Amino acid sequence: MKHFDVLVVGSGSGMMIADAAVNTGKTVALVEMGKLGGTCLNTGCIPSKMVIYPADVVNIIRHAEELGIKATIDEIDFAGIMKRTRDYVLHDRHPMEETITQVEGLTYYPVQGEFIDNYTMKAGNETIKADNIFLVSGARPLIPPIKGIEKVPYLTNETVWDLEEKPESIAIVGGGFIACEMAHFFSSMGVETHLLSRSPRLIKHAEPEISEILTMGMRQRMHIETSIEVSEVAKQGNKIKVVGVKNGEKQEYVVEKLLLAAGRKSNADLLKVEKTGVEVDERGFIVVDEEYQTSKPKIWALGDAIGRAMFKHVANKEAEIVWHSFSHGHSHPMNYDLVPYAVFSWPQVASVGLTEAEVRDKGISYYVGEYNYIDTAKGAAMAEEDGYVKVIITQEEYKILGAHIVGPYAPILIQEVINVMSAGDGTVYPLIDAMHIHPALSEVVQRAFYNIREPETP
Repeated sequence: MKHFDVLVVGSGSGMMIADAAVNTGKTVALVEMGKLGGTCLNTGCIPSKMVIYPADVVNIIRHAEELGIKATIDEIDFAGIMKRTRDYVLHDRHPMEETITQVEGLTYYPVQGEFIDNYTMKAGNETIKADNIFLVSGARPLIPPIKGIEKVPYLTNETVWDLEEKPESIAIVGGGFIACEMAHFFSSMGVETHLLSRSPRLIKHAEPEISEILTMGMRQRMHIETSIEVSEVAKQGNKIKVVGVKNGEKQEYVVEKLLLAAGRKSNADLLKVEKTGVEVDERGFIVVDEEYQTSKPKIWALGDAIGRAMFKHVANKEAEIVWHSFSHGHSHPMNYDLVPYAVFSWPQVASVGLTEAEVRDKGISYYVGEYNYIDTAKGAAMAEEDGYVKVIITQEEYKILGAHIVGPYAPILIQEVINVMSAGDGTVYPLIDAMHIHPALSEVVQRAFYNIREPETP
C-alpha cells in the first residue's frame, strides 16, 4: 500500500490544491476518472464558448439589416467549428498529459478510484492511503427517468462535442444554463431546435423579467415549450420520437438528435465515499461545513461535488479557501450571495446577488432600479430593443443586494457591480460617483442605480 500526505480526487479545480501541496513539499496522489483538466476544459466552459462565439457572429450578421447593413451567410462549416473546438481542448490538455507524470512528488492515477476503507482508496491495481484527502470529484449529467431512455441514443454535455455532422433537428431536454446555451448554438447553426423545459421559466432561478426577455428572444429562432414533462422517448426509423406532457396533453416531436441537459449529479456515489465515513445529502452531494470540511476529519470537499454553486469560478475560489484553511488553520467563509453567473445565450444573461423575491423573503427593506439598453445612446445606436438591467439595494444604506442583466455584453457589464459588491462597504456610491464614459453601454448599469423606486406590492 502506498501512503501519501495528500490525496486529491479530481483534476479540475483540484489541480490547484495538488499544485500547492507539491510546491510545499508534500507527497501527492492525484486521481482522475475522466480527462485531465476536469469538466471546464473538456466538456464545459471552454468547448461551449468555442462553439457559442461563432453562433453569436451568425446572429450579429442576421440582425445587421436592422442597422442598414445587408449581409448574407453563404455557408456555416459545422464540422469545422466542432473540429476547431476539439483541437483547442486537446491543445490545452495535451501539455498537461505530457508533463504530469514528470512532476516530482506527484503520482497520477488516471482511473476511477473508489474508497474501500477509512482514508484508503483502490486506484486501479493499487491501494493508496493518505493523511489528508480533498474531494474535487465534480458532477456528471443527470439522466432523468424518462421511459425508453436506455433504448435511444442521446447526447449530453460530455458527448455532444463528438458530433461531426450537423443534425437536421434536435430536442433539448432542460431549461437551465447548458440547455439554453446549446439551444442557442444549434439553432444558430441552422438546426431545427426544440427546447423542452420542465420548469415554467427558462433559468428558473433568474428574475422573472430576465427569464421573460430571454425566452422571448430565443423564441424568435427556435421552438420553446415550458412546463412540459418529457415522459417517453423511442426510436422512429433513424430518428427519435420525444413525447412530452403539458397540461395533461401529449405533445410529440420527431428529431434526429436528443440532448439531455436536465441537471447534474455528484460523482460521490462512484467514489463510494461512505466507506471512508463521508456523508452525502438526499441528492447525493457531499455534505460540508463553511470551511468545506466533510463529516470525516481531514477530508474536505468542494466544487460541483458539493452542489452549492456549480461554476468554475466558484470551484476555484473554494479551492483557495480550502487550501488556506488547510495550510494556515483559518479562512474567510465564502458569501454565496455574492456569487455571479452568466448564461452565454442570445440574448446573454448575467446575475449577481439576490433576486427581488429572495430579498423580500429575508424581510429586507429595499429599492428596485431598472433601465433599458435602448434608453442609452449606445443602446439606441445598437438598436437594442430588449436589453434590460434590474438592480436591488437596501433602503437604509444603499448597499447593493443584487443585479440582473439580459442583453448584449451582460457578463461584461455586470462585472463593475460584482467588484463594488465585494469592495469596501458594498454600497452603490463608488459606482454612481465614478465617471462613466459617454456614450458607452456601461451607462445602462449606472442609470439603473440612479433610477431606484419603491418596490411594487407582490
